[in-house]
Amino acid sequence: MTRKRVVAVFTGNRAEYGLQFPILKAIAAHPRLSYRLIVSGAHLDPHFGKTMAEIKKDGFRVHAEVKIDMAGDTLFSTANAIGTGIVSMSRALKRMRPDILVVYADRFEGFAALVAGTQMRIPTAHIEGGDITEGGALDDSVRHAMTKLAHLHFTTNADARRRIMAMGEEPWRVHDVGFPAIDLIAARCFADARQVRDRFGLCEDRPAALFTQHSVTTQFDQAAAQIRPSLRALDILARRGVQVLVTYPINDAGGRAIIKEIESWGRRSRPDIQIHQNLGRYNYHGVLDFIGRRSGGACLGNSSSGIKETPAFLCPAINIGSRQDGRLRARNVIDTAYDAKQITEAFERCLGDRRFLKKCRAGDNPYGNGRSGKKIASVLARVDLGARLIVKKMTL
Repeated sequence: MTRKRVVAVFTGNRAEYGLQFPILKAIAAHPRLSYRLIVSGAHLDPHFGKTMAEIKKDGFRVHAEVKIDMAGDTLFSTANAIGTGIVSMSRALKRMRPDILVVYADRFEGFAALVAGTQMRIPTAHIEGGDITEGGALDDSVRHAMTKLAHLHFTTNADARRRIMAMGEEPWRVHDVGFPAIDLIAARCFADARQVRDRFGLCEDRPAALFTQHSVTTQFDQAAAQIRPSLRALDILARRGVQVLVTYPINDAGGRAIIKEIESWGRRSRPDIQIHQNLGRYNYHGVLDFIGRRSGGACLGNSSSGIKETPAFLCPAINIGSRQDGRLRARNVIDTAYDAKQITEAFERCLGDRRFLKKCRAGDNPYGNGRSGKKIASVLARVDLGARLIVKKMTL
């Protein structure tokens, strides 16, 4: 019997794990692959929802917990976290000895994991390279550095694939597979309307707002000031009868400052406002579907999910500030500054602008229509793991 390839999958926060879920499922189901799940970062941090429980609830076994020291809320803490992450991750990989390592996107935790893997001569696949976000979150620099280190690339769109090849990567290494989250949406793996009503008390005769705002890491010292206009806008919307759900940010520098503002605001906010550390992928998508197809309203904030996942739910999105500048998007997105008046006016447009709502309901999405997980697993199962993969060549 042929030995299954061992694929180590690294996850460092809740959003990233939600995107990796269909990949993990596809690897687990593939007859030639076996997964090893490495959990780190915010999954192990109680300040950011400690989302390990969601992973276990999904039925995945956690094979290693890699602790990363992110004690502070500054860029120094982020740099320190990368260093401790490389050390901790290298130890985990030495014990595990996987055939392939899979790392997602542009987070500092994933960067640490990818450095450890590639320096240990482990074939490493990078997902979501080639994207652009020019809003000051350091994402582009980290993402492109990860691309140049990785041996295999799985992009979410054709533009990203072209950018990676423009970096001098060999075309055979680059696979345009679409956005993994669409797999789950296409399979309707999210809470239905009844579950959303029961769990969050939402009703269909009033609009709803789902809000998540992260820090912009190059402006982490402004994170508190940047979220205050958003919170004022949510107050205004709640007074107008909008049902508001707020979730915590991820653990970037400045994230704790945002949490402090949310908690302080929450102690004096209206009953129509709910604050959750983490909804979980299943409920988060369920609320987006409820807004897009039932109650009306919008997804607000600066999360990439507001750009990339909302079109599949026909849900309007209000993108606040600069974090997602340059990100490929559908026609359901309205951009605003950190300004309460602009945000509330944008929300009113999501309720009453017929031309804009028609664009939202078209459901056009540049990130594909599903099956990403199976495409990725297929490549991981068949790619030659020899010297041709490990020894990279510059095509330019």
